Amino acid sequence: MKNIYLLLIATFLITACKQQQTPITKPEGTEKDAPHPTPDWFKNANIYEVNLRQYTPEGTFKAFEAHLPRLKKMGVDILWFMPITPISKEKRKGGLGSYYAVADYRDTNPEHGTLDDFRHMVKAIHDAGMYVMLDFVPNHSGWDNPLIKEHPEWYTQKDGKIIDPIDPGTGESWGWTDVADFNFDKKELWDYHLETLKFWAEECDVDGFRCDVAHGVPIEFWAYLIPELRKSKSIVMLAESEGPQYHKAGFDVTYAWEFHHVMNEMAKGEKPVSFIDKYLKKDRTEYPENATRLYFTSNHDENSWNGSEYERMGDAHKVFAVMSATLSGTPLVYTGQEDALERRLEFFEKDLIEWGDFPMEDFYTKLLRLKERNKALQNATNNSDPIRLKTDKDDSVYAFRRIADANNEILVALNLSDKKQAVKFLDVEAIDYKDIFTGEKVSIQEEGDNRTIEMEPWGYLVLEK
Repeated sequence: MKNIYLLLIATFLITACKQQQTPITKPEGTEKDAPHPTPDWFKNANIYEVNLRQYTPEGTFKAFEAHLPRLKKMGVDILWFMPITPISKEKRKGGLGSYYAVADYRDTNPEHGTLDDFRHMVKAIHDAGMYVMLDFVPNHSGWDNPLIKEHPEWYTQKDGKIIDPIDPGTGESWGWTDVADFNFDKKELWDYHLETLKFWAEECDVDGFRCDVAHGVPIEFWAYLIPELRKSKSIVMLAESEGPQYHKAGFDVTYAWEFHHVMNEMAKGEKPVSFIDKYLKKDRTEYPENATRLYFTSNHDENSWNGSEYERMGDAHKVFAVMSATLSGTPLVYTGQEDALERRLEFFEKDLIEWGDFPMEDFYTKLLRLKERNKALQNATNNSDPIRLKTDKDDSVYAFRRIADANNEILVALNLSDKKQAVKFLDVEAIDYKDIFTGEKVSIQEEGDNRTIEMEPWGYLVLEK
């Protein structure tokens, strides 16, 4: 929804333009009230983002259910739905408006269906062995949300008038004129948001939340909300922000925005391969051991505002998808990527995807299934951090192993250049692997020609033990 690249600069500045936060006194709890831990099923989970408006001609929960068998077969674990709440009409952008201009936090957009329709879809998703994550928009609401009249004091005001969100770096509007900025000085707002998430988790059986513009609200809010919410249910929390402070506040997953932009730059030859090691070292040093990062080559923000992966990465889009699926984090696949969608989707209008023969489905299936079955790729652990392998082409090729135990190991080689490479491994012991894409056995010997692998421009190799 937003220009996230610019937002990252403002992560710690946004709350500075507001008044000092009113402290929240947490109620004394008993052992029975202790927060639930992150669910075990998350360890091997990947995420698929659903743009419901563009998914089917109907754009409804019922119509989407027809795609569940296909997505399950592809290896999808968590279905993250962009906001399903009603969209404000006042100051609406475009014909249909933004999903993120919430008119009612505890109801569904009638264009998608009723609450009962949503509950029916959630049950169908659970019956298929998958999980549901909802988009939560705490930073701002739509202009005709009842809260504006019922609790105007919950909104940021200037000269007695409610305003849209402000860029703290410039003091000017971000341009999000279709939404009104919340004032987090009011602790009643904190409790309202908490009760909202409890509603979706308890009444609708939702398994987690992706939190929009998580850096736009005080970190103390998350430190309060997440443990309280987990007293009701074991859930997964994803922050659309990055920084170790979000994990310390209770989030399971944070966006790897910086690395996403690095991948875009590397695809254009603007960043050296050596930068990957610097980034991963910094990531492991700064983040808690149980921190999971979200890696992706596309999402709704990137696709609509900066272009599809084909536009941003060109022929390198597949090798960076492999990287996103095999680094220490969880991969995200966006609506349409399995069908090689090369165009930008309209954000405020109906822009139906005309599904074809899914030319990228097998590619993503192999990556997602590897994530599910191999413990070396588990989330929330650094026991299998990437071990860099030396090659004679380290300026162009990034090779690494991830090892959980004697029976769970992968070896990945990525040609991050537009030239063919004959790559010789210099420090890998003799071992037999299976290529996850071809199914063929691959033997890498300590000596001889079997240590050399021919790689196409932007080629990739994923071997599993």
